[in-house]
Amino acid sequence: MEKVFGAIDIGASSGRVIAGTFVAGKISLNEVHRFPNGAVESGGILVWDFTKLMDEVRVGITKLSEHANGVGGSIVSLGIDTWAVDYGLVRDGQLLAQPNCYRDPLNQIGADDVHSRISFAEMYEIAGLQFLPFNSIYQLARQSKFNPEQLESATDIMLIPDLIGFLLTGKKATEKTNASTTGMLDATTRSWSQEIIERAGLTQAASKFPELRSAGETLGKVLPEFGDGLENTHVVLVGSHDTASAVVGVPASVDEFAFISSGTWSLLGSEIPAPILSEASRRSNFTNELGVQNRVRYLKNLSGLWLLAECLREWKLDTDLNALGSLLIEAANFNPDSLLDLADVNLISPGNMPYKINRQLERAGKNPLGKKHEYVAVILHSLAKSYADNLGFLEILTDKVFDAIHVVGGGSQNALLSQLTANYSRKLVLAGPVEATAIGNLVVQMQAAGVVPMELSEARAIIANSTFKLTTYEPEGKKHG
Repeated sequence: MEKVFGAIDIGASSGRVIAGTFVAGKISLNEVHRFPNGAVESGGILVWDFTKLMDEVRVGITKLSEHANGVGGSIVSLGIDTWAVDYGLVRDGQLLAQPNCYRDPLNQIGADDVHSRISFAEMYEIAGLQFLPFNSIYQLARQSKFNPEQLESATDIMLIPDLIGFLLTGKKATEKTNASTTGMLDATTRSWSQEIIERAGLTQAASKFPELRSAGETLGKVLPEFGDGLENTHVVLVGSHDTASAVVGVPASVDEFAFISSGTWSLLGSEIPAPILSEASRRSNFTNELGVQNRVRYLKNLSGLWLLAECLREWKLDTDLNALGSLLIEAANFNPDSLLDLADVNLISPGNMPYKINRQLERAGKNPLGKKHEYVAVILHSLAKSYADNLGFLEILTDKVFDAIHVVGGGSQNALLSQLTANYSRKLVLAGPVEATAIGNLVVQMQAAGVVPMELSEARAIIANSTFKLTTYEPEGKKHG
């Protein structure tokens, strides 16, 4: 009987349920369900429609069961990965409210509150986490300021993938790769930092997170209510922060490699054995997040294809692939004379991105853009320049030189962005696989089942030997400024 593994892989703009198998030394994927995802406004704040999200997960599991039956197989396990930092408040097993979305601008209020109690420099020495105004610690501070009753009444606080896992199994855990994005985890001990938690005034809130557990551990059996044929199916904890799973899915042939997990956000970094907590690292705003098998994902969270997606949405072209293809062809022939400041907080929240881009350019004394392909070109050039600049910082901070950059995730399909990244960085760009996050999710499950070797270098060799599309881009022309 064929062993089938299920990856529940949910990003900020879409989700998917993917069936994975390991046959004849190769991993194969079969997408059984895909659905849109996105924040919605409720009561003046951005939240996630978690009820709808769980409905889609149920549909996906049903389709996964149908797929397994169709190939004469059985579902060994499920693994869940999502975006980071956001959480749900639960009381006695029931969600109290739809989870807040990290893109809500009010999160900045929480950041200001925390830093009035403990400086970012002091936090970085312990957690080693990049400053982002929506890290979980800031969201909790905001919630304790504006809705303390709800926070107090919660019996549990669960990060999104942990919440899905709880609803599937009835078992609670806080998976460590995602816990490392909260701002409350000690990067060295891999345990909660009582100093940060207490000084931030969040002792009561932080104590409501379930126990910390590691990727590769079994959470529990899937509850009967999710359908027939799942009696022996377990939920296995994977790198539940989607970037942690994406890094597992990098088909690198060497132990030291640079990667960009490219999607809504761009996560640029490298795997290292121990955190870097230096002043130079803090000033460069690099982060020390946990990877699977206790590795450190030393990276920087950079702006990504969210900017392009928001422009397409504003132009009513977000579902028109032909229009995007035409725009990319025109953009390839447009050389922008000015680039964007991607650290501008105004570019984080949704809504009329072309207007926000022109406002930034005008404030800097630059000419506004007019044609759609000009926006596309400026966005992609700005991203590629950002990648090149931050790769330079990464090499200095890690004391390494990388010959190539592995680009994985949905953004690896954007040939123009990959070529510009090669041009700006003067590095070889190895693009693919697109579904690296789902692949990494499945690999951890397969390791837990004894199907794939535990050594990550061997698992990555299997990924490279599988039939996933990989494209190489060499630098062209002169180095961009």
